[in-house]
Amino acid sequence: MTFAVVAHSRSETNLRLVAAAESLGYSASVLSPRDALRLLGPDDVALARLDVREGLDGIESGIPELERLAAGGVRLLNPPGALVAAHDKLLTSRVMRLSGVPHPHTWHIAEGMPTAAPELPLVLKPRFGSWGRDVSLCRTQAELDNELDRLRFRGWFREHGVLAQELVQPQGWDLRLVVAGGRVVGAARRLAAPGEWRTNVALGGITEPTEPPPLARALALSAAAAIGADLVGVDLLPTENGYLIVELNGAVDFRAEYALDGGDVFESTVVQLLRAAREGRALSAVGA
Repeated sequence: MTFAVVAHSRSETNLRLVAAAESLGYSASVLSPRDALRLLGPDDVALARLDVREGLDGIESGIPELERLAAGGVRLLNPPGALVAAHDKLLTSRVMRLSGVPHPHTWHIAEGMPTAAPELPLVLKPRFGSWGRDVSLCRTQAELDNELDRLRFRGWFREHGVLAQELVQPQGWDLRLVVAGGRVVGAARRLAAPGEWRTNVALGGITEPTEPPPLARALALSAAAAIGADLVGVDLLPTENGYLIVELNGAVDFRAEYALDGGDVFESTVVQLLRAAREGRALSAVGA
């Protein structure tokens, strides 16, 4: 059996997942969607980790190849529907709301499209966003109008419009939990850089180990289950009453400090993913 990470990037996370699979005795590699379709067969396991495109205008290519892998008998983790629901923040918002998972109120703003007036203050963000890019805080109508005028020149805005999201008062930190195979396998507390309200590492934020409280764990598991994801990052913002799920990431990056209980977060992730793959195949056989 081969364990393949299907991705366009040989990121540190992808390589560490492959190394963990190899340490458990499996043949493993990072494969592009096309190479995965050419090299993988029935009983192999493919973990789909397509990311958001650099232009923030959608998901990287490879969805049709993932569908063909699954149709050919490859045990596909993070199926296309889960990846889309994680990366498309408008769809994330709708799924969270329908599933009863706490999530900030979200509005979709697009050229020529009527929309209810969003409530200030708010956060503007790309529909397919990452790395904290083009995310802005608007406290007044003038700030909102100025930001919308600026963003109209972005290719992603012309393609998908922009999301306006209820502001959850920044506390200078948030939690990122990693869910694999229906279990929380990793977590970190992310601290914003001095003078920055966003916690993204790409913007100078730092991460530190943490033991997530039971409520955060339960919410992360609910969010992952709602979109049907096998491996997903779940970002939670603290509130007076607990937490809100603010974003999901279908190609989440994480490092050794995410480990829980002194373990190896990458090995724990692969173990849980392989268990999910086996159970999925068993359930399919019963259903057949």
